[in-house]
Amino acid sequence: MSSLSRELVFLILQFLDEEKFKETVHKLEQESGFYFNVKYFEEKVHAGEWDEVERYLSGFTKVDDNRYSMKIFFEIRKQKYLEALDRHDRAKAVDILVKDLKVFSTFNEELYKEITQLLTLENFRENEQLSKYGDTKSARSIMLIELKKLIEANPLFREKLVFPTLKASRLRTLINQSLNWQHQLCKNPRPNPDIKTLFTDHTCSPPNGARTSPVSVPLAAVPKAGAAYQPLTGHAPFQPPPPAGPSLAGWMTSAAVSSSIQSAAVAASSMSVPPNQGMMKRPAISDYQSAESEQLMKRLRPAGHGIDEATYPAPTPQPSWSLDDLPRTVACTLSQGSNVTSMDFHPSRHTLLLVGSANGEFTLWEIGLRERLVSKPFKIWDMQACSAQFQSVLAKDSSMPINRVTWSPDGDLIGVAFAKHLIHLYAYQQPNEARQVLEIEAHSGGVNDIAFSRPNKQLCVVTCGDDKLIRVWDMHGQKIYSFEGHEAPVYSICPHHKETIQFIFSTSIDGKIKAWLYDNAGSRVDYDAPGKWCTTMLYSADGTRLFSCGTSKEGDSHLVEWNESEGSIKRTYSGFRKKASGVVQGVVQFDTAQNHILAAGEDNQIKFWDVDNTNMLTFIDADGGLPGLPRLRFNKEGNLLAVTTVDNGFKILANSDGLRSLRAFGNRPFEAFRSPYEASAMKVSGAPVVAGISPNIGRMDNLDRNSPAKPSPILNGADPASRSIDIKPRISEEKPDKAKPWELMEVLNPQQFRVATLPETPDQTSKVVRLLYTNSGVGLLALGSNAIQRLWKWNRNEQNPSGKATASVVPQHWQPNSGLVMANDIGETPPEESVPCIALSKNDSYVMSACGGKVSLFNMMTFKVKIRLKGHQKRITGLAFSNSLHILVSSGADAQLCVWATDSWEKKKSVAIQMPAGKTPSGDTRVQFNSDQNRLLVVHETQIAIYDASKMERIYQWIPQGTLSAAISHASYSCNSQLVFAAFTDGNVAIFDADNLRLRCRIASSAYMSTTAINSNPPVYPFVVAAHPQEPNQFAVGLSDGSVKVMEPLESDGKWGTPAPVENGVANGRAPASSATSNLATDQNQR
Repeated sequence: MSSLSRELVFLILQFLDEEKFKETVHKLEQESGFYFNVKYFEEKVHAGEWDEVERYLSGFTKVDDNRYSMKIFFEIRKQKYLEALDRHDRAKAVDILVKDLKVFSTFNEELYKEITQLLTLENFRENEQLSKYGDTKSARSIMLIELKKLIEANPLFREKLVFPTLKASRLRTLINQSLNWQHQLCKNPRPNPDIKTLFTDHTCSPPNGARTSPVSVPLAAVPKAGAAYQPLTGHAPFQPPPPAGPSLAGWMTSAAVSSSIQSAAVAASSMSVPPNQGMMKRPAISDYQSAESEQLMKRLRPAGHGIDEATYPAPTPQPSWSLDDLPRTVACTLSQGSNVTSMDFHPSRHTLLLVGSANGEFTLWEIGLRERLVSKPFKIWDMQACSAQFQSVLAKDSSMPINRVTWSPDGDLIGVAFAKHLIHLYAYQQPNEARQVLEIEAHSGGVNDIAFSRPNKQLCVVTCGDDKLIRVWDMHGQKIYSFEGHEAPVYSICPHHKETIQFIFSTSIDGKIKAWLYDNAGSRVDYDAPGKWCTTMLYSADGTRLFSCGTSKEGDSHLVEWNESEGSIKRTYSGFRKKASGVVQGVVQFDTAQNHILAAGEDNQIKFWDVDNTNMLTFIDADGGLPGLPRLRFNKEGNLLAVTTVDNGFKILANSDGLRSLRAFGNRPFEAFRSPYEASAMKVSGAPVVAGISPNIGRMDNLDRNSPAKPSPILNGADPASRSIDIKPRISEEKPDKAKPWELMEVLNPQQFRVATLPETPDQTSKVVRLLYTNSGVGLLALGSNAIQRLWKWNRNEQNPSGKATASVVPQHWQPNSGLVMANDIGETPPEESVPCIALSKNDSYVMSACGGKVSLFNMMTFKVKIRLKGHQKRITGLAFSNSLHILVSSGADAQLCVWATDSWEKKKSVAIQMPAGKTPSGDTRVQFNSDQNRLLVVHETQIAIYDASKMERIYQWIPQGTLSAAISHASYSCNSQLVFAAFTDGNVAIFDADNLRLRCRIASSAYMSTTAINSNPPVYPFVVAAHPQEPNQFAVGLSDGSVKVMEPLESDGKWGTPAPVENGVANGRAPASSATSNLATDQNQR
């Protein structure tokens, strides 16, 4: 449908609404798919009219269109199913399960089974995930909040959620104008024309052959509508300004147009016309109704703007904002170790930054933690598949700088373009896995740019290079299109779409701009970029405005906005310094954010503009250290800005919202069945290969080469040359303050941190022996020495709107309505002598538990045992699964580690932990896997150790000493595996860096226990530690008196201390003190 026809639909919608044709309005909204009426959708959801809800949605999306659509339909059908269960209408529930929810079993069979099991419960609220389900009204309201978020994030609803701004009775006004126009063209216009119909053109008949002078008469039916318009007389025809050249918005005359007639799309605007039709320089509405001309009107202008015969309509004014919205405060400075050549923030995780370097390495930074998650040095995956030309080039010069890094629109893929021939695609798996997907020799010479697009709803990769070509690749690495037409190396590409039309803008180093459809018909547009040299093009976040920025060969910078409908420059932004002749430092870089900010790097500064004002707003130097032409990148929310520095690093600038997001860093998945559904592999039609990517977590070769997680040759007495892993000095991620020596953070009183004491329960036990957060982060499960498990839950309220576990709010004790408790079978073992342990499944539905020599797997809905394993000679004290290695590691009281194959449940290996000198190999041992699923945390009263589970070899070891000399009672990784929380029998709690077991913080017992508890006999101490599943700095401790404490740093601090700086392999350049920051094992195995 043409752009004008689309706008006509909006006019009809307005007319129907004004005339109170309510049902017809919503029917047209649904059938046209142009405007999604959120208010109407809310009304139907609140009313529970599910058939109408889905019917209305069907006009805009289908269940399998993308993952957002899939979740929308899933949430609606799940709610319908739960309401049927709540009414005890089992027949209806079964019908919904079979007809509506069955489709989701293809994508997550386990989830479908769990939903099915709800039929077996008398009250589905007995399920832990659904225990907070209130009444129907509140449940619908909560669901609606999630639905609106999904709809707003769904690209299929883009530009369809806001009705265009129209004057009242706009359709009547246009009809009135048309009638006035017809009246002015009458040969014998009458002063008071009697217009009786709209079905035929109006003409005035002369009374008795008399002739009267022309008069403009507005229609009585719309007395005010025509007042704002000048009379249209035959003597003053309307003259639009002539176009500057082939229109950026009108170059698509048809899908098969030849590149030899690129200007045909605008021929209509310059054709000669009869004298009495001089005002019709552009075709009228009726002229666009033929099939031959239909494509002409698919102009790439934003949907919803009014029709204006004179100029391109201005965008809807943005809400007011201030300079405080600009990210200008330096939040942190991080070192990459090599010149940063490209950066890109994750599309949804706004603190996750992808960085490419001149040494060929790309790194994934979690800005909230100031830490590297993934670092991938360049290597060729398959040299045999490379061309002889490329191999020859590589033999002469093995360097491989990165030209561009980018995320796919959904954030599941990483694209890397190198300066020689290659691109790499990686699949990203949270939190720290990047797995190889595709290696393509994309171009002869450098690959200058890479981007993702979705022609025909299929995810593709677009590249450009020194060979003057633009190429499009599918997700199997097959070339789909190759666009030829540039006469110089192609510098940048900008894929985009308007309505259903997909296209690519490209720029070359001779200053040419071209536009391409996904066909073989050649370029549709040929323009000269300002400066006529290297230029990049970007659309605003809402896709409505097009900007370009570049530099001339003389070194002058140009930042402009394009008028798409006319193919001309709409505005040129000022503020760039005039360069001295012949001085060219490089190409200026720019970015845009929040639909109203432009930023560019020049003169060792960052310069800002309002998109609607050509004058520069302000500039900053970010506390100095910027190169002459710094590279910069906004995150998608526009509250963070990354900018490169001269010392091979980058700075993060933030506004107030950005600073808050950095302090409140953390992943927050959907609740109640959302987490397992989100994590499942979705077979989205757009990415058949990506959908099947294994979620295996990376192994040791995925670690940052600069990370201290690799043993230091100085600390370990190892020869770096003997290792297969390249070891080089660690590069500081954040410059330490040279004026202040590093100090260990010590928490000695309650004012220094946040702590919450969980309420006592009727069956309060003498000792909490195991403690575990639910995976959804809303509950805490405690296993007592009597083998009974208790559960606390945080409610969603004004104090705690997220409903997540927090040290700022006290939770409530929870128990199923049936009164059942989960108790382990301890046989003849006395309860106080057994050491229970538990492990919870990912979706909170199953718990693996042991209270002696047997292992039980409980279904958390039915409490039935699935399987029992026997192998340890003494009692079992720890369990840990590795999904990537397909093993279960159990630890015993004899300091033994047993490795079980999860596919057959056979024991593969048994290993004794390496004890410190003089210690006997006995005592409780506990185990936990790092999020990389390869490193294993082993905790014994004598030590904390890190093992490589693939070989069951120890990497690091920490032994109690100094102020932390008491026996270790328990320890646990933080949720992101960046920290280790450890508890001691003297009441101390310690926080270590997980990469190297260096101490960051010590919490004394005086900070969280009363004087009575500290001085009691026997003394009270933390017996067990549990980390929150999403908040990396929150953990809980279960004490030997049965109480439970939740701990977090102060909001102003945001984290537990700072890591000890490393200089030449030793903290602060000094040997470890008595309160050691680390005491690594000296018997490292060579690898």
